[in-house]
Amino acid sequence: MKVYKSFDQIDHDLKILKLQQQIDEEQLKLSIKDTKSAFSPISLVAGSLGAIVQKAIVVKSVNKLLGIKKVKVKNIDENK
Repeated sequence: MKVYKSFDQIDHDLKILKLQQQIDEEQLKLSIKDTKSAFSPISLVAGSLGAIVQKAIVVKSVNKLLGIKKVKVKNIDENK
């Protein structure tokens, strides 16, 4: 516990605490704004498309490295 020797020290610490509170409020506002924009329809669609494209590229690259090729399976009805 801090022991104060004057009211000026108390006022100084109160000003610091008030400024810290204002900073925290602004950071909270920014976080809320960022969260809202992250869940906007455009961001969700763009993020989904980006993830799909990224996975497709990774799968294609891995298949190329491993030499995996697509195999066509003939349907039994086609042989008749």
